[in-house]
Amino acid sequence: MTIRSILCALDLSQPEIDDRPLLVAADLARHHGAQLDVMTVVPSFGVGEVSSFFPEGYQDEAREAARERLVAHVAEVLGAEENARVRHEVAVGKVYREVLRVAEEAGSDLIVVGAHNPELRDYLLGSNAARIARHASCSVYVVR
Repeated sequence: MTIRSILCALDLSQPEIDDRPLLVAADLARHHGAQLDVMTVVPSFGVGEVSSFFPEGYQDEAREAARERLVAHVAEVLGAEENARVRHEVAVGKVYREVLRVAEEAGSDLIVVGAHNPELRDYLLGSNAARIARHASCSVYVVR
């Protein structure tokens, strides 16, 4: 299997960011000489009534703030030199849908995602990692 492009999805919404997926993805990218793309997803503030509670442009501001945090975090974990070669992406919407969309658009050969400790609702609905693994058109590496 040739791996030319790896997409790593990070959850920046948690107080303590789990860096294991990023470290695994970076190691695999180095090993295979692959492009590393790192992404995060900002929830959509929607349209209609919900969006009216937020000031105009709030979604764009949230997306830009997430991008700045993503770039800074990747630089902190991987170092500035390696971070300069990473493509950073911030999507808006549902996590699993956006990860699948970005992977498809980027032509990713591998998606690396983290798994959290499952809650009861995850057994009923399925986690984002499970949904990504089920629906991805490429291989998925789930880091525990």
